[in-house]
Amino acid sequence: MTVVPIVPASPDADVPSSIAAAAPSASAESQDPAQLFSGLVQAFAQGDGALSSAQAAENAFAAGHGDLQTMVFERARADALLQVATGAASRVTQALGTISQMQV
Repeated sequence: MTVVPIVPASPDADVPSSIAAAAPSASAESQDPAQLFSGLVQAFAQGDGALSSAQAAENAFAAGHGDLQTMVFERARADALLQVATGAASRVTQALGTISQMQV
């Protein structure tokens, strides 16, 4: 059995541009909230595409049309996306909980 590692062309090759644009930066305070929201919506749409791609690769492999390497790679991308989304949701929930418990 020959195992070939899957290595991206560059460290940023798998980061969609909308996620990079929606990521907070040093000047995030001066950005328009609508622009940040738009970037997040685009990032979620691309995330949905990654999940759909993983499902399609699994279905193709199960039907005998796809290969194992593609299926594993797409599933790993989808799993990483879910981990990032879960972490972000947890932080947002924690921040909102802290804000709601503040005394004015």
